[in-house]
Amino acid sequence: MKTKLLSKLMMLLLAAVIILPTGCRDDDDNGDKDINHFDVMTQYMQDNNLDLSDVLNGWITTATVVHNDGPENYYILDVRSSSDYIAGHLPGAVNTTFGNLLTEAENASDPILVICYTGQSAAHAVTALRLSGYSSAKSLKFGMSSWHSDFDSWSANVGNVAIGHNNWSAANNIETPLTFSAPEFTATAKTGEEILEERVEYMLTEGFKGISNSDVLNDPQNYFINNYWAEADVDMYGHISGAYRIKEDLTLADGGFLSLDPASTVVTYCWTGQTSSLITAYLTVLGYDAKSLKFGANGMIYGDLQAHKWMQSMNYNYVQ
Repeated sequence: MKTKLLSKLMMLLLAAVIILPTGCRDDDDNGDKDINHFDVMTQYMQDNNLDLSDVLNGWITTATVVHNDGPENYYILDVRSSSDYIAGHLPGAVNTTFGNLLTEAENASDPILVICYTGQSAAHAVTALRLSGYSSAKSLKFGMSSWHSDFDSWSANVGNVAIGHNNWSAANNIETPLTFSAPEFTATAKTGEEILEERVEYMLTEGFKGISNSDVLNDPQNYFINNYWAEADVDMYGHISGAYRIKEDLTLADGGFLSLDPASTVVTYCWTGQTSSLITAYLTVLGYDAKSLKFGANGMIYGDLQAHKWMQSMNYNYVQ
């Protein structure tokens, strides 16, 4: 009798030993599924000075500043095509791609300067660099267009297509901000730092996400449009029909991102398409379907603008 009882107890104990690890593994798997990747990543970003306001702080510089400093005092990453790089580039510049950007940045000993054609693609790259620990990385304002007229991609893209357009509205009817849920995305990583690395790589893989002014002006109802201007500027110039104005509180800390619709394509426009490009890259990292309106107000109401305008190339020396 005692032998049978002991035998049963031993079998129960053996079953418990076998079942226990399986149960723990299931719990761990369920815990992984319950991770809110957006919350974990964005908390890490706030804790490490990677909010949008931090990324935007001093992120752009001019051709005149770079010329006066001396290009040799920067580690210059030129993200244009290899053929255009060969045709002319700043002294010491290294030609690279979005896909190799972070690997090439590891070689930097001086502050990083990113150069593209117009300053728009470079803003995407600077976002990736700053979110990856290169907090002093900058973009060359207006890109190679500003350095020398031989590379001017700007002059042909300024315009006035919005002046008199049916979908350019007066200032007094801009939309009142609403509150939406946060975007959702999945990641294989678990920590905030690792999730951010994964999302930055995803953004770089996606590449520059721009949209033409004609697409947005002709069908503004297809997009969630954010006019990234001060209120006084909207009052002066107007805006695209149906646009919101979400700027001052557009940070993780202030919750301004919850005023963007994660179910829509979020189009941001600014003066030149450069700041909106940085914001678009940042929004892509956060999980939004985001696009930057190329050339900004300069491509829509250039003749009305009293400031923030493309003017001319500086015609500084370059090498081939």
